[in-house]
Amino acid sequence: MRTLSAYIHIPFCASRCGYCDFNTYTAEELKRDGTSITAVTYPDRVIAEIDLTRSQMASDTREISTVFFGGGTPTMIAATELVRILQALDLAYGLAPDVEVTTEANPDSVTAEDLKVLRKGGFTRISFGHQSSAAHVLKVLERTHTPGRTWDAVREARAAGFEHVSVDLIYGTPGETEEDLIATLRDVAAADVDHVSAYSLIVEPGTRLAGQVARGGVPAPSDDVAADRYAIIDEKLSELGMTWYEVSNWAKPDGECRHNVAYWRNQDWLGIGPGAHAHINGVRSWNQKHPATWANQVDSGLAPIADSEKLTLEEIAHENIMLRLRLREGLPISELSDDAVAQAKLAVAEGLLEPEKFNQGIAILTFQGRLLADGLVARLWA
Repeated sequence: MRTLSAYIHIPFCASRCGYCDFNTYTAEELKRDGTSITAVTYPDRVIAEIDLTRSQMASDTREISTVFFGGGTPTMIAATELVRILQALDLAYGLAPDVEVTTEANPDSVTAEDLKVLRKGGFTRISFGHQSSAAHVLKVLERTHTPGRTWDAVREARAAGFEHVSVDLIYGTPGETEEDLIATLRDVAAADVDHVSAYSLIVEPGTRLAGQVARGGVPAPSDDVAADRYAIIDEKLSELGMTWYEVSNWAKPDGECRHNVAYWRNQDWLGIGPGAHAHINGVRSWNQKHPATWANQVDSGLAPIADSEKLTLEEIAHENIMLRLRLREGLPISELSDDAVAQAKLAVAEGLLEPEKFNQGIAILTFQGRLLADGLVARLWA
């Protein structure tokens, strides 16, 4: 039976990082747009949308197995309000006895008391956006926290009783040296974390960083440098007992984020909040993007869906390749077309897929395959 998850989007940030193109807004941006949505008025709208989705899925008896509060910065909402939203989900759908509840947080957006409230309210894991321990790298990324605050927050989360604590890293930032990255990983080694997500910096069109690169003020990130940095990350995290379970994610035993695994397995999830995407029974939908438009529809008792699409069998097959190949558990060869199997055999010969696992009927990326995963997905699909 397909599991059911829930993603709750919190679109607020204290400031906008120069590299970010997520659907997030500062208070100044919302005021300039003429909307009255704030971190105070937002939770009631979220709960109203939860109730709307429940009425549309009255015959669905599944409990929610994982919940993820993302953003933005979810902890811009009061901890008590995040707990209230979680309670509304439980009331509407029911939470599984072993439910995993995750929130993202900036290290400077939570206090020790906030963390205690969240843990007591049912949150089981937290992911801190650390990015780098080098102050000059954080400056390029326009992050607001100091490097040391992350590790204070990690200790506070553990003291509050969080079962799982994760940090996010960004590598390949212009100006970052290999020594900077190694120092960051040394800090990770000294911290009580059981999960790390590490992403190569991507210059997204329309961001301030893209403008800086276009003007020549900041050099463009290098793919070769990123590959070298990835190798260092994989080596150092492996030494800490962390295993890659998805191309950009490492965890100690039982530290994997079940919510994200549900995405990569193409399971079902609710999408709550402006711009949030949902995937239910082969139908993908996405909400109105701007908080004001989203809120107006919720206030009118209407589902705030901007559009939806019924995925074809061909599209589902494509997504399975794109998503499941990124997982360490791999993709069953039986799900590939004859042409894709032929390409996969070539990939084995090229050292991109593990030959022993391939002979057992599963396509699993080698280290080199992880570096070239996107290109391999394109080949298998073509």
